Amino acid sequence: MSFEFKENIVDRCIYLKVSWSKFIFFILCVDDILLTTNDFGLLSETKKFISNKFEMKDMSETYYVI
Repeated sequence: MSFEFKENIVDRCIYLKVSWSKFIFFILCVDDILLTTNDFGLLSETKKFISNKFEMKDMSETYYVI
């Protein structure tokens, strides 16, 4: 929430941040996070913010999600 994400009221594991035409979804599943966005700058900024708060590993691109 401190990074301006809004919690989804239907599914409390999904967060969204919108800035003009840019958006990023933060999807939390147990101890994994999936970030999906239409802007690589926003993705880098979000990853940097998260890595400053938590220990994390960047697993690179996701090709599919079940």
